Amino acid sequence: MSFASYGFLFAFLPLALGGYWLATRLGPATAMAWLLVCSVAFYPMAHWPVLAASLGANALLGRWVRVTEGRPAQQWVLAFAVALNLGGMALGRSMAAAPPGISFIAFTQIGWLLDQRGAPESRGGRLVYPLLVLFFPHLIAGPILRLRDVEQQFADPAIWRIRGENLMIGGIGLLIGLLKKTLLANPLGAIVTPGFENPDSLGLLPAWGTALAWSFQLYFDFSGYSDMAIGVARMFGVKLPVNFASPYKAQSVVDYWQRWHMTLTQFLVSAVFNPMAMATMRWRRSKVLLLGPLVATMVLAGLWHGATVPYLVFGLMHAAFLAINHIWRTLRPGARGQDRISVVGRVVLTYACVLVASVIFRAPTLDVAGALLAGMIGLHAGGAYMHGALHALWLAGLGGIVWFMPNTQEIVAHGEWRPNWTWAVAAGCAATLGILSLGGTHEFVYFQF
Repeated sequence: MSFASYGFLFAFLPLALGGYWLATRLGPATAMAWLLVCSVAFYPMAHWPVLAASLGANALLGRWVRVTEGRPAQQWVLAFAVALNLGGMALGRSMAAAPPGISFIAFTQIGWLLDQRGAPESRGGRLVYPLLVLFFPHLIAGPILRLRDVEQQFADPAIWRIRGENLMIGGIGLLIGLLKKTLLANPLGAIVTPGFENPDSLGLLPAWGTALAWSFQLYFDFSGYSDMAIGVARMFGVKLPVNFASPYKAQSVVDYWQRWHMTLTQFLVSAVFNPMAMATMRWRRSKVLLLGPLVATMVLAGLWHGATVPYLVFGLMHAAFLAINHIWRTLRPGARGQDRISVVGRVVLTYACVLVASVIFRAPTLDVAGALLAGMIGLHAGGAYMHGALHALWLAGLGGIVWFMPNTQEIVAHGEWRPNWTWAVAAGCAATLGILSLGGTHEFVYFQF
């Protein structure tokens, strides 16, 4: 089920909130159980056997990890558990209709298994694990949760109640995300889809228009989903981790990955890069050898999106960008100028790297990506498929929002959110505009992962 759908906004969410209000009056355990019921209803029923089998297997594996605490066997159990989840993710993707969000579910469960090392039984009771994985605001497309993100919240009886402040702040996030999705991301498909279907017909400006439109579509689509996920969770009193923080304002590729899909980056750094880097440093004390863990981590990041050549190349490109970034920082420590020209230059260079990689990320094959990139450097003469001045102004306006407007976290953090008629009318008008733009079946981009 998509957040940006009539069914979710007018049926599922009101019923979930109403039932939650009743459940909280019976205690935290009943409230948690109700959220699990809602999450079961949210996930497509046809894929529940696969998800139920995964939950059961990982619950047993988690207990096995705790039982082998302090013994060498624990590492072998963890290795087996991680391999089983990655294999299940690959197998699920090979199905004719892959279970939605299988990559996010697999990484959430791997993170939970890793967190079982040295951990007592989770605070909050037996419902913590299934709710960690299944909590519907993050179930399909993240953020990727670790136990530390929610364990203290779930164990706190104070959160299991409906609060006006949570409804208001969560509703603002939901509304902003809805507007990003319906008004900014979806319409860009009119430029992106024809461009990637006919890249050989694109001249210089249309090729750039297609690439820019895709980068903005991905930006507003994923940030819109992240806003809606965090907003919906907040309406139930749960604070999910921030997953998106103006990544196109980044001044380096390292900075970019600390702003884009932040929970994925944090997971890969803590679960993949750091253990490999520590093992490498113990073996040979040479920072040069850390390039191996870096490449392995980014290849996994690429293949996590799908086992295709473009995703592999996408991961390798970002590995190269990150390696160059780290080497430059090592050779030129403290060389970052803070004047406006230097800052703008770094932002433009970072965005250019991200833009090229995003073309490969979107293209179904390397041939399609190569054709579009060739058009961007002027190798196509003329071209039948052209964009008009209106499209150029549209993209310029979106760029202004991306680079000069505050992000949702900044808006929520610095706003004076007190109920009043002004905010009620403004929110009502914005919600009406977003709802009227819901037409079609535009899924979020990350639902395919």
